[in-house]
Amino acid sequence: MAGVSIQKVEKSFGNVRVIHGIDIEIADGAFVVLVGPSGCGKSTLLRIIAGLEDVTNGAILIGGKEVNDMAPKDRDIAMVFQNYGLYPHMTVAQNMGFALKLSGINKAEIAQRVEHAASILNLDALLGRYPRQLSGGQRQRVAMGRAIVRNPQVFLFDEPLSNLDAKLRVQMRAEIKQLHQRLKVTTVYVTHDQIEAMTMADVIVVMHDGVVKQAGSPLELYDRPENLFVAGFIGSPAMNFLDATVQDAKLVFTDGQSLDVPEGATLCEGQAVRVGIRPEDLSVADTGLQTTISIVEPTGAEIHVGARIGALPMTIVLRDRHDLAPEQALTVAPTPGRLHLFDPITEARLN
Repeated sequence: MAGVSIQKVEKSFGNVRVIHGIDIEIADGAFVVLVGPSGCGKSTLLRIIAGLEDVTNGAILIGGKEVNDMAPKDRDIAMVFQNYGLYPHMTVAQNMGFALKLSGINKAEIAQRVEHAASILNLDALLGRYPRQLSGGQRQRVAMGRAIVRNPQVFLFDEPLSNLDAKLRVQMRAEIKQLHQRLKVTTVYVTHDQIEAMTMADVIVVMHDGVVKQAGSPLELYDRPENLFVAGFIGSPAMNFLDATVQDAKLVFTDGQSLDVPEGATLCEGQAVRVGIRPEDLSVADTGLQTTISIVEPTGAEIHVGARIGALPMTIVLRDRHDLAPEQALTVAPTPGRLHLFDPITEARLN
């Protein structure tokens, strides 16, 4: 096993710069998720680590050794792609052991490694089957098994669950996390799904337009986003944002309603502020913000309410049962200490 060091890495395709001087230190044995919207550069960065793309500037170190000029096969990494890439004419066992066969490893060693990986992934009974005889989840396990048998220093996953249905994605999330806990191999995982990132990662790296917006534990990013982008990206449903002005220790919104300035926030009179409120931090109250319901969506455990304050949309997540209907007035109050304040110009956190 080994840590991965990404040092001032830049990547350009012709005149188009897609990675802008990224620095990330990935500890030995960590599970790090690169997350962000399409086009943010996360898959390109993963391919740079794998050696499938060259670095324009900067360095990639694996186990303390620079690998910029190393071929992918010499980096001691194993990659699991979005598409399983299984050979249809080979059995599960043959698919899992094929890379080892090309490396000249003897048959007995290949069989031992394949059996060991199959036992970890519950594929023992499927080793003689062909890919066409497998479900999507089973094929993904085979692709993971193909990576495990190589005993790499680093696992790289490029959106491996995108082709699975919702229920199977939840199952495979847990299986990949358990696999990491068992093998303790450094893992870099790319996804655009922030729920995957929150549930699987030791460290989440949020990327946007080729730069790192914030890196930290899932709860650090959820509880204390450093900027508007991270605040709006992490969390589902997404955080609500309302523009306000500071007046007499109040946050006064555009429709005239107000909330107290949170304790500990150092704001100036007349200062413009963008206020973030997570939907799950709002509850029905006698006093607070007056909203008008637009739509009610019961999910079973929760009720998702689409509402508006004046013309501004607001999402509210309620865990208690309420008799609600469109166009009904609803007063909600944020949980004390759970307001997020941002500068609307710099987008940086203020409290």
